[in-house]
Amino acid sequence: MEIALLFLPLLASIISGFFGKYLGDRNCEIITSVFVSISAIISLLIFYNVIVNDYENNVVVATWINSGSLDVNWSIKVDALSSVMLVVVTLVSALLHIYSIGYMSHDPHKPRFMAYLSLFTFSMLTLVTSDNFLQLFFGWEGVGLCSYFLIGFWFKKDSANAAAIKAFVVNRVGDFGFALGIFLIFYLFGTVNYNEVFSQIPQVVDKKLLFLGINIDAVDLICILLFIGAMGKSAQIFLHTWLPDAMEGPTPVSALIHAATMVTAGVFLVVRCSPIFEYSPLTLNIITIVGMTTAFFAATIALVQTDIKKIIAYSTCSQLGYMFFAAGVGAYNVAMFHLFTHAFFKALLFLGSGSVIHSFKDEQDINQMGAVYKKLPYTYIFMIIGTLALTGFPFLSGFYSKDAIIEFAYLKGNTTGYYAAGIGIFTAVLTSIYSWRLIFKTFHGEYNNRKIDINEMHESPLVMLIPLFVLAIGAIFAGFLFKDLFIGHGEQNVFWGNSIKFLNPLSTEHPPLWFLLTTPILVLISIPLAYYLFVKNKDIPNRIVQSNKPLYNFLINKWYFDELYNVLFIQSSKKIGLFFWKIIDVKVIDKFGPDGVSLLIKNLSLRASKFQSGFIYQYAFMILLGFSALLTFLILN
Repeated sequence: MEIALLFLPLLASIISGFFGKYLGDRNCEIITSVFVSISAIISLLIFYNVIVNDYENNVVVATWINSGSLDVNWSIKVDALSSVMLVVVTLVSALLHIYSIGYMSHDPHKPRFMAYLSLFTFSMLTLVTSDNFLQLFFGWEGVGLCSYFLIGFWFKKDSANAAAIKAFVVNRVGDFGFALGIFLIFYLFGTVNYNEVFSQIPQVVDKKLLFLGINIDAVDLICILLFIGAMGKSAQIFLHTWLPDAMEGPTPVSALIHAATMVTAGVFLVVRCSPIFEYSPLTLNIITIVGMTTAFFAATIALVQTDIKKIIAYSTCSQLGYMFFAAGVGAYNVAMFHLFTHAFFKALLFLGSGSVIHSFKDEQDINQMGAVYKKLPYTYIFMIIGTLALTGFPFLSGFYSKDAIIEFAYLKGNTTGYYAAGIGIFTAVLTSIYSWRLIFKTFHGEYNNRKIDINEMHESPLVMLIPLFVLAIGAIFAGFLFKDLFIGHGEQNVFWGNSIKFLNPLSTEHPPLWFLLTTPILVLISIPLAYYLFVKNKDIPNRIVQSNKPLYNFLINKWYFDELYNVLFIQSSKKIGLFFWKIIDVKVIDKFGPDGVSLLIKNLSLRASKFQSGFIYQYAFMILLGFSALLTFLILN
């Protein structure tokens, strides 16, 4: 069953990718959707078995590497943690395959697109079911490669190519740190298998390593390097710049990358490696600080964006920040809970935005929309549900998971925890404002699109609405149904078992009532506030922008990270590259190397050719000179 779960998406990818032109578009769509849907059903069965029977298994598919002390199997590890990820990955992916049948109906390259989606799913399944760091890295890089294919799917667009390259390069920075972390793990433990590494961690807690001339704890260094990898894949601040540009891909790609797969890989890595991170308080504090900073930073940028997909993309970046600072305060189970609920409402929002874009004939600017809630009633309802869940509206999925993160940060009881809780509350308010800004400017107010007549607007086909309906159910009920299972009441390890390590048990206390009520009340207040600002009195936001132009420019330019990186890395790299090309390569290596040698031979050949005159007396004279020289040499010696 586990083998079918893993390899059905790969088989679907091979069939659609290599035989698509023979099978036809519709057959490829059906095959890939059915195969991934079967994987989703198997994942649900495994998840149920884990809940009811505490099912665990490790299926060895094949011996992968057996060289010296390096013994690595290709395995399918099933435990509580991987079962949650299996449900998230396969269920969302299956719905996206179905959704893509309608969304990509006019694209001439549907088999290739479906093949990429299925291959992406296989790579992510390889990642989450690994029982060793090497297989994890293989799936990690596979996801990165597939993201390059999917983001740049419309390769005739220069912007899509640039976005794909940017995503690939930025992720390589994080992946380099991740690879160094794996090398260090093998150096210290002589193995890359999870169980063997995790069991030996207490033995190396006091071990020091000389790194860049500094003595540093070995565990701290491992954790920092692993977290650098997680930062790149999960688009945390400093390595986040690829995420908004990834919106150049088709909307199903945006949902797949941002909801359930690629960006959650970093969170999964930290949680999977909790037996290591628990022994590194320094790294956990760093994770908390990076997470809360990312949550706030991304939310501020989303406030001023006008591209509907980029607003949701920055929302993803912000919510990933919540997950990381939950892991940073030791609440790994809460981080996974938010990852689980987030997959539903974020995929719902992306697919809902895709439905809007589809109706507006590829228009993505919310300033060019408005007043279409009657024309797109189902999409409107689904987008409302997704927004309510995202903002933490009481009793929807986001309410349970996001509030739990803020509560556990508060219960941490240290400065970092209090700071994270405060930032979390403030960011929740910002999230509510920019989310409702998107809703009100898209569906309410005046119709602002001059290219498309409002009477031409129509609802998306049923094949696109059914996935939205399923995701809406998850966005409503996932938090309520799974809160006790994922978080528990002081018995966190009942479900998670050994898949998550808690060195110090989480607090079982409850924050004060005023603290519990603060976030929901502020979220509720922000809804009429957003309606007043973006529907009733739109002059107020304009006046705020005009009176705070430097701040607005700062936010609209995304804190100038792209410009800063352009100066520090891109332009400097170009100058260094030009120097080595024009000076070192052309004027030194080529001049004194192959070009110089060839020029010397050419000149010598030209000079030697002058001796080939064709006159016998010249040849006789040269023979005489040679004979005289030889005779002189013999006499002297």
